[in-house]
Parts: sequence; structure tokens; C-alpha cells
Amino acid sequence: MEKVIDESKQGQSLHLEAKKENSRKLFIESYGCQMNFSDSEIVASILSNEGFNTTQNLEDADLVLVNTCSIRDKAEQTVRKRLEKYNAVKKINPKMKVGVLGCMAERLKSKFLEEEKIVDLVVGPDAYKDLPNLLSEVEDGREAINVILSKEETYGDISPVRLDSNGVTAFVSITRGCDNMCTFCVVPFTRGRERSRDPQSIIEEVNDLWNKGYKEITLLGQNVDSYLWYGGGLKKDFEKASDLQKATAVNFAKLLDMCATAQPKMRIRFSTSNPQDMTMDVIEIMAKHNNICKYIHLPVQSGSNRILKEMNRQHTREEYFKLIDDIKNLIPDIAFSQDMIAGFPTETEADHQDTLSLMEYVKYDFGFMFAYSERPGTLAERKMEDDVPEATKKRRLQEIIELQRQHGHYRTQQHLGKIEEVLIEKESKRSDAHWSGRNTYNTVVIFPKEHYQVGDFVNVQITDCTTATLLGEAVGYSENN
Repeated sequence: MEKVIDESKQGQSLHLEAKKENSRKLFIESYGCQMNFSDSEIVASILSNEGFNTTQNLEDADLVLVNTCSIRDKAEQTVRKRLEKYNAVKKINPKMKVGVLGCMAERLKSKFLEEEKIVDLVVGPDAYKDLPNLLSEVEDGREAINVILSKEETYGDISPVRLDSNGVTAFVSITRGCDNMCTFCVVPFTRGRERSRDPQSIIEEVNDLWNKGYKEITLLGQNVDSYLWYGGGLKKDFEKASDLQKATAVNFAKLLDMCATAQPKMRIRFSTSNPQDMTMDVIEIMAKHNNICKYIHLPVQSGSNRILKEMNRQHTREEYFKLIDDIKNLIPDIAFSQDMIAGFPTETEADHQDTLSLMEYVKYDFGFMFAYSERPGTLAERKMEDDVPEATKKRRLQEIIELQRQHGHYRTQQHLGKIEEVLIEKESKRSDAHWSGRNTYNTVVIFPKEHYQVGDFVNVQITDCTTATLLGEAVGYSENN
């Protein structure tokens, strides 16, 4: 639930420029959060060196991989339907091999391989470097599986092949795993304990992206605020580190400062943050650098202290309000987005009203809202009864969505008349005569193309808005162009 799931990208298949020397064809598609899409880039890089070019034609593939998500039931059901489709094609092309990657792989390994016999290969999120060995096993007629969770693997030495073909924005993974045992979330069980990537390898990747023409990066992790590098190892073992390691450790604020300083004209975003781990030194660094976007995705999940405790969220409603206030004191015009769960076990109408009142206090720019879906393997599934009726969940969710729509419109109206820097990312979906990009607050801005190009930083005067989108006219290049 902590990770943002972009519905428009679900099932997106990876297509890369072919290498002449490669003869085998890989079809890979991804479901779930940004981390999964980032991981697919790592897999593509590893398999490119093993002789695979990507194809978007399923029937042509020698190897079909689906990168999976266990966060929401909808994603899991979609993946199962895709596996049925793959196996129908496999009857026509029996040489084709099918594999499951990612979070579902770890949780459903025996079901996929032994009971249902629908895949040849099961690979967990920490085992992608083992893919060449596993493929050899499959080609020799054996089923192959590696779902071992690592305490060290960060893929810091793999240069990802970029999934996003706009050549403008990219994800840079900085942590893997999560130590926060939220009762609704399966991530700690599917991605393991939290560990951070060597900051030097991150800076090298950022510099490389800039040299290749990228203009914006998103530092990515299950919980970026927990980033802590002290020479390697798990975050939970930091207390055992030497005095030298502690003195030279790099936390998230320092990493953010390093990235912003290394490439002062590159826009920097980060996701996802956690209220219990966000510290004000991060906000001070955001205020210090113009190239760090003034936007924070700050999931809260519920406005009720009782439900927050049931969720094992390590913050209260009042602490969340104080954090919001402290951040706004330093950066008054900052934008916030939320994750919200409606109908968590035992949620009462009073708890639901607490969520609505929290939303009224913050007035988020936008949000990601879900009805509670019991996920196998979570603490909630093991210890709590999913006792809120489906109709009640849907009604509460609809009230949350409607309130967010009102707040979103209120927030977009605050931009009217202002001139804001926009990074052009792509053509507008609704008009080939308009560009689409985002401002520093992560709000989409649409404006006429004129002579501007994808990748340009443009100053746009905001003239109109919808509940989620800004409309305007370009008034010239920005100083970052």
C-alpha cells in the first residue's frame, strides 16, 4: 500500500533497442508499484547480456516474464489471468519458457511450480543476478526457483536499462526491503529487511543519466527516509557499527544534498516517505536546493489513532499534523499527496470520520485511495477478521475520493495566474497539439506545443485548471533549460 501504483502503466511491456548480436527474444511486463518497474529495468539489463532482445509480440518470445505485485488483490488476479494467456500461447510455441518475478514469486512459489504447474521459473526480488543460472536449469528440462531474500543485494553494480522511453525522467533505486511491519502490508515478507545502496554508486548513476540527457530523477525505495549507508549491512544493525562508520554514515538528507549538488540543473524527486521516519533535516535540504521538487508523498492510511495502532503505524494523528505543520513552516507552498485505506478491520464510522477530518486539515493535492483488501501473509490476515462489510468499505472509499476531488480542485485553483516551470515529458493524451509535463509540485500541466520539445524546461502561465490538471500558455524557456 505504501507504494504508488500507476494504473496507466499496469501490464506495460518493456521494449528496448535491439542488439544485433542477440538472437533470443524476451517478453517482460510489469505490475504493481514503481519498484517493480525499476526492477524490470535491472532484469532487462542482466538478460541483454545473456543474448536477449525484447519483443512486444508475445507469440515470438523465447522467454516470457511477468514482474508481479502482492500489494493489492486486483494486481494478483490480473497476473493470474496473464499466466493463463501465456500458457495458451505456449501450446502453440512449446519452446517458450514462462517465469514469474517479484513479490508474488516469493509468496506463491510452490503453488505456481508444483500445484498448478503454470510456470517454469520463479525468481524473487533479490535473485535477479541468478537468472542466467536459473535459465540454464530450465533449458535442461528442470524447474528453477530462487526466492532467497538477501541481506546485502542492492543491485548497485547493475546499470538498469531504462523502461521509460521518453528519455527525460528515470527512477534511481536507493534502498531495498522494509523494516516497518505495517499489518496490512506484505512487503517486508516479499522484499526482506531494509538495506541501503552505496551512495557513490547512486551519484554515478545520477551523473550517467544526466550525461544521457535525462532531466529528472526519482530516488526510489519502499521507505526512502530510512536510507542509511555506513559501509554496507542492514539498517537494524547500525547500532553495532564502529565509531568511524557512524561518524561517516550517509543518511537520506545527506544523500539528497549530494544528488542535488552533483547535478544542480537536474530535477530531483523521491518516493515513498514514511511519517514516522521523515526528519526535518530532509526538509531543510529541500528548502536549500531549487532543483529538489517541492512535493512529498506522505502516506497516512487512516486518520484514526485507534486504526493507526491496529495498522502498526508508528505515528499518531497528532504527530502527523505536527509534521505537516513543521514542513509547511519551512516550505509554505509545498504539495502533499496521500495513501488512504478505507474499511480496515474493526474500522467504525467514528474512525472513518477521523480520516475525513484529517483530510480536511491537510487538504492534499492528490491521493491514492483504496478499499481494504486482505493480503495473504500479512499480519492483518493472520490476526484480524476482515469484518467491515464490502458495501460499507465502498461507501467510505467513495466519500474519501469525493473529498479528495474537492481538495484537489482547491489546490489546482491556487496555481491560477502564476508562472511555473514545467518539464515537458510527452505529448498530451487528449491533443497532439499540446505538451504534457509536471511542475515542481508534481501537478500535470498541459499547454500548446509551439516550438518547444520534450525535455525542455519551460515557464508556463497557468490560465485554467481541472480537479487534477493545470492548463496554460508557455511564456519562454526557464533558467534551467
